[in-house]
Amino acid sequence: MSAEKSRPALRRLLVLETPERVADGGGGAGVAWSALGALWAEVQAVSGSETISGARERVRISHRIMVRGAPEGSPARPLPDQRFREGGRIYAIRAVSEYDQEGRFLTCWTEEGAGA
Repeated sequence: MSAEKSRPALRRLLVLETPERVADGGGGAGVAWSALGALWAEVQAVSGSETISGARERVRISHRIMVRGAPEGSPARPLPDQRFREGGRIYAIRAVSEYDQEGRFLTCWTEEGAGA
C-alpha cells in the first residue's frame, strides 16, 4: 500500500538568503545577508516556546516550510544556515530533507524568533 503525501500548497513567496562575511571596519568581520532568489512555499507552524533570559522574553516558533525540489549544489536548493525572509519575518533554516521519494519537493525545518 502506498502512503502518498499530498502536494504542498505553495502560496507564499519567500526570499532565500545566504550569509556573507563582511569587514566591520574595525579589523573584524560581521555578517550580511544576500538574496539568492524567491521561492514559492507552504509554511506550517510546528511548535513554539517562550523563555525568559535575563530580563528579556524570547519567543521561538518552529516551522516546516515546503518548497519545490532542486538538485544538490543548485543555488535554488536551500541549505542549513541560510534563511528565508517574508517581509519582516525571518525563518532560519536548521535542516533540509526531501519531502517525497521523487525529490519533487523539499522540507525545510526552520526557526523563527529572537536569535533565530
